[in-house]
Amino acid sequence: MEAAVCFSPSSTSSSSSSPPNKRKLAAEKPYRGIRMRKWGKWVAEIREPNKRSRIWLGSYSTPIAAARAYDTAVFHLRGPSGRLNFPESAPDYAADLQKDLSAAAIRKKATEVGARFDALIASGRAPAAPIKSGRADHKPDLNEYPSPESSEEN
Repeated sequence: MEAAVCFSPSSTSSSSSSPPNKRKLAAEKPYRGIRMRKWGKWVAEIREPNKRSRIWLGSYSTPIAAARAYDTAVFHLRGPSGRLNFPESAPDYAADLQKDLSAAAIRKKATEVGARFDALIASGRAPAAPIKSGRADHKPDLNEYPSPESSEEN
């Protein structure tokens, strides 16, 4: 008499699964603090410092608008030292910087910025920002000697 062999789905598939590819994740999530819904909308949220709760920053039609909303919230939560998606826009956020804003006030400011940017993109008046492939802060190669052309002593 032959013994019946039973394979459970968990025992065969768990050993063959591999960790997600970083390049694939970067293509799906081009900016910090945003993600894409199944139906194509982009949403932004941020974790409150020293808390487990998150601040919902809204739903947008473009990843750039969602990233701008996230940047506004990061700037108001962490100040100029926060890691922004668009560090060149930090002076724009500093114009109305206030200390100790509530989560609701941060959400309101971030959704205003995101909605305004979404409207500009929809009307065709805002330049489309390139999708970033890596981190906001570029780290130079410390093993490379500086060339004479890039010297700032002249």
